[in-house]
Amino acid sequence: MTRPRVLLTGTHNAGCSQRGEGYPRARYGDQYGAFSAGRAASNTSLLAVQEMTGVGIDISGQRSRDPGRFIGEVMDVVVTGCNAAGANRLLFPWAKPTIHASLTDPPAATGAGEERCIAFRPVRDESGARIGGAHGGGNHA
Repeated sequence: MTRPRVLLTGTHNAGCSQRGEGYPRARYGDQYGAFSAGRAASNTSLLAVQEMTGVGIDISGQRSRDPGRFIGEVMDVVVTGCNAAGANRLLFPWAKPTIHASLTDPPAATGAGEERCIAFRPVRDESGARIGGAHGGGNHA
């Protein structure tokens, strides 16, 4: 049986989409193929890595990808995560539905150290609740 494929997109593929890829990989990897990409691919956010580690999920090995890597690959669903990505949605005509999750973009948070980390937690937890809720598992954070 082929696992459904989910592509999570963000502007930079640094935070929201990396967390979005990490949750289903860690919690539902036997059920889904999860991937992520960004319009302006950059580096995975160290704050996103830190905050996911806080809920027992290691995304440190994930890498930011350009969406061109997925041209022609059929995806069962494409999810745009952060609000900036929703405003600048990538078109994936080879995907079935595209869903916009409307999450705040935590890299836009100001401050230093712990202040910035605090900005990531609500988005991390909301992402986990949405993914868990979609699978009847509730919030796994």
